[in-house]
Amino acid sequence: MKFIVRLFPEISVKSKPVRTKLIRQVRQNLANACERHGIHVAAIAQWDKILADFGSPEAGQSEEELRQKAESELASLPGIHSFMEVREHEFQTLDDLYEKIKEECGPRIVGHTFAMRVRRRGQHNFTSQQAERILGGKLGSDYENRGVCLDDPEVTVNVEIENQKAYVTGERHEGMGGFPVGTQGEVFSLISGGFDSGVSTYLLMHRGCRVNFLFFNLGGTAHELGVKEEAYYLWDRYAASHKVRFVTVPFEKVVGQILERTHHGVRGVILKRMMMRAGELICRRFHAEALVTGESLGQVSSQTLTNLSHIDSVTPFLILRPLISMDKQQIIDAARRIGTAGFAERMPEYCGVISDHPNVCPRRSFVEEEEAKMDAGLIEEAAGSARAVDIRDVPEDIARIREEVTEVRSLAEGVCVIDVRAPDDQAKAPLNVPGHEVISMPFYKVAAQFGSLDMAKTYALYCDQGVMSTMQAKQLKEMGHHNVQVWRPSACAVKN
Repeated sequence: MKFIVRLFPEISVKSKPVRTKLIRQVRQNLANACERHGIHVAAIAQWDKILADFGSPEAGQSEEELRQKAESELASLPGIHSFMEVREHEFQTLDDLYEKIKEECGPRIVGHTFAMRVRRRGQHNFTSQQAERILGGKLGSDYENRGVCLDDPEVTVNVEIENQKAYVTGERHEGMGGFPVGTQGEVFSLISGGFDSGVSTYLLMHRGCRVNFLFFNLGGTAHELGVKEEAYYLWDRYAASHKVRFVTVPFEKVVGQILERTHHGVRGVILKRMMMRAGELICRRFHAEALVTGESLGQVSSQTLTNLSHIDSVTPFLILRPLISMDKQQIIDAARRIGTAGFAERMPEYCGVISDHPNVCPRRSFVEEEEAKMDAGLIEEAAGSARAVDIRDVPEDIARIREEVTEVRSLAEGVCVIDVRAPDDQAKAPLNVPGHEVISMPFYKVAAQFGSLDMAKTYALYCDQGVMSTMQAKQLKEMGHHNVQVWRPSACAVKN
């Protein structure tokens, strides 16, 4: 089974040395990705295309199954503009060629208008137009049809002639476009599992970057699990030709100090500034050239021009924002198209550092004054504790830490409640559960302080939506604490 693969037009217009390098990379990436997915392919690079031969179906595999696998690989490889299945024929004359292609092409035009398109290279005693008239005329007379239509045919028969070989192509399929992965440098993409970061990561893959994943763990294991699943999907689907890293930076301490020490109006901006500082250290450690974020101008308070400027000022590293001018619906539509919307829709919404009244245009000096209240060396400590895994090991890593937690609607006698909400939320609406002890332990302190409690007791973690409590319960389970559950009460069971 063979396919003619057309390259992204921006590749074809490059100088010969650059074009040769890019085509070679597309060919190598195709071979790497297919090998990764257990598919054999022999790819031959030509001046403006690649001929990809996927061989014959293996034992127990149908031709249609092989075709679907081949089309899936070609459709999701950056650098490919379009591709068509092709059947190869050697010939001596046009009459000889017609005899070889008529049974393949004739039934396709029955009952339809059609057009014959011929592209020709090499030395022949006929032109492309003459070949179209001869081959098309013979098909039209031998198979019942509704006539030739050159402007808008129902069926187009495509034949490419190169010297004494002819390639009859089938339906044309769209590719990803873009540049082949590995040709435009190495970056780290900040990925949170939402709509934005998934799309921004994809766009940099599409543009030829080797994209590593950078996750700031703000809320525990459950969030990390979801993000790893999305990151692995993006890599496996669109960039499996290259090995990359998934780096997790523990950021609970940073979040804790932001909530406890800084003004609520600039917390979001300070958090992003801290992420950029840590991201710079990670980039230097792994020799990447830029950071990628899913920020879109004006989408939230930390993404105004003023606040983006404050964020950029903390690092000399290039920060790429491919979504900067897209609106939310465009981003969601893109996520559905590339297959990440499902991950985003079921991802827990993390909102631990959202301010009630965020400042959309704070003075730089005020942001820096508030930031100075945090411990020096905090970012170096977080980046130094970062855990990097090969993206290929993520499924095993997910299986290792996945464990469901018990969720209850009512509390058994003797169960203690741990309120994991942020201090501001606890102050505004104190939790009162008659007949049960309530312990205040903000989410960013749970992992460090839970072990000091009486392990003979059972603890039910609580937050308003049940998201943060589930994250923390899963993290405690991973740490070996099995005396935890999540409390999801009805509204009447909670007294403030």
